[in-house]
Amino acid sequence: MRHPIPVIVGPTAVGKTDLSLAIALRCDAEIVSADSRQIYRYLDIGTAKPTPAQRQAVPHHLVDLLDPDDDLNAASFVRMAWDCIRTIEARGKRPLVVGGSGMYIRALTDGLFPGPGAHTQLRAALEAEARAIGVHALHDRLGEVDPHAAARIHPNDRIRIIRALEIYTLTGTPISQWQHQWQQAPRRQDFILIGLTRSREDLHRRIAARTQAMLRQGLAAEVQAILDMGFSPTLPTLQSVGYGAMVAYLAGEIDRTQAGELIERQTRRLAKRQMTWFRRLAGIRWFSLTEMSEAAVVAAITAMLFEVWKTQADEVSSESVDLAPPRCACVGVTETFTLGRESCRVGTSQGTVEPRSRGKEETARGRE
Repeated sequence: MRHPIPVIVGPTAVGKTDLSLAIALRCDAEIVSADSRQIYRYLDIGTAKPTPAQRQAVPHHLVDLLDPDDDLNAASFVRMAWDCIRTIEARGKRPLVVGGSGMYIRALTDGLFPGPGAHTQLRAALEAEARAIGVHALHDRLGEVDPHAAARIHPNDRIRIIRALEIYTLTGTPISQWQHQWQQAPRRQDFILIGLTRSREDLHRRIAARTQAMLRQGLAAEVQAILDMGFSPTLPTLQSVGYGAMVAYLAGEIDRTQAGELIERQTRRLAKRQMTWFRRLAGIRWFSLTEMSEAAVVAAITAMLFEVWKTQADEVSSESVDLAPPRCACVGVTETFTLGRESCRVGTSQGTVEPRSRGKEETARGRE
């Protein structure tokens, strides 16, 4: 029998890392990261990656697994995440999924995006076009047929641009419409979705403070070190929030103050996009870290999880059969947990793979 797997989501800078560590320690859990950037090596400061001490206290999976020029898609993430989950459960531990990458979390909890499979010849032709005329030209073409998708996909993100054009060419339907249908589909029943939120003002203060902390901790030096390894500055990983601004700063295009301001603006926009995505997911139990202390939220979530797991165990014991899949513990429920002087109203809304080794010659050569 598999216990429902808790999944903690929330926007960047909301406080997922510290809170999930506290919950994992209370629940004897190991963390499976659902962060699309922390999975990459060398991207440490700019992704607010868990520290070595935190990772020693609680094992973290899907962190530091890929090189910055490795490709990652939802299918690969789901496969690796389930490998981790099974490995953790085989050791008698509980998996705790934590992250802010809505697409990957949705793929894990609801199944993969139901669009058409890869078309080898068409994809090869689009890859050839990208090399001949540039990926930005393909992004412009995507904007003509699917402006919603083009607005979400970075102009340097060759993989996602080609996939979006591939789907449109094969079906005549924009990928954004496919994704909308996917978001309306019913959820799998073996996950507990837990959302963390803060007031807009509170979150913006934390984003500003974290941006300055990253600059003080040496984000510019981190990016320079990655570039010195031979990685191209145009890689999607090095054009993502925080890193693109530092690439521009190191190239002399903007000064340090402008870089910090750009990172802060981009991070605010990212947080807004993340919350928009998460609000579309049905059944999330939301906890406000503005209205409650972190300790109270940790206690409330932990109590909720143990109650869900106990209830399921009691049901299985009374029926003498395994529940397959376990019933969903999060849909259609509103509860209030009282903890000392604080109370939390919880509402609902509609293994590891081995890293690729990089030889000295491969590390030294430049990337396209």
